[in-house]
Amino acid sequence: MPFVGLILIGLPLLEIAGFVIVGSKIGVLWTIALVILSSIVGSTLLRVQGFSVVTRIRRELEAGRDPGRELADGAMIMLAGILLLIPGFVSDILGLLLFIPPVREFVWRLLKRRIVVSSFGAGFDGFGTKRRGGKTIDLDSEDFSRTPDPKSPWRIDSDRR
Repeated sequence: MPFVGLILIGLPLLEIAGFVIVGSKIGVLWTIALVILSSIVGSTLLRVQGFSVVTRIRRELEAGRDPGRELADGAMIMLAGILLLIPGFVSDILGLLLFIPPVREFVWRLLKRRIVVSSFGAGFDGFGTKRRGGKTIDLDSEDFSRTPDPKSPWRIDSDRR
C-alpha cells in the first residue's frame, strides 16, 4: 500500500515538473500542442492495436488455446492508451513504452507468474456454445431426406405394439 500512495503523490508532481521543464524549453503553446498531439496519437494507437489484440484473442479461443498472453497484451495496450490520454509527459513516455511489443513481452514475463487465467471449461468456446466433437459428415441433398424410412429399425409403428 505505501507504493500506491507514493505513485498517487509522486506521479502528479513529476508531471508538473515535466510541464515546467518542457514549457521553459519550447514555450507554453508548443507544450500544450504536444500534450494534445500525444492524446490524439494515443487514441489512434489504442484503436489500431486494440482491434489487432481482439482478433488474436478470438483466434486463440477458437483454436481452444489459452488466451492469457493476448489478454495481458490487451490490458497493457488499454493501459498505454489511458496513459497517453492523461495530460503529462511522464505518463506519455510510459504509455508509448507499453505500445512497443518487446516492452510488453518484458512486462508479461514479470507478471505471468502472478496471473491466473481461468478457462471456460472443456468443450466450450469463449462464447458459451458447446463444441461438437467427432467428424463432420457432409451430405448431398440426395443423401438426406426427412421422410421416414419404412424399413428403419428405429421406426415406431402402432402396429408393432
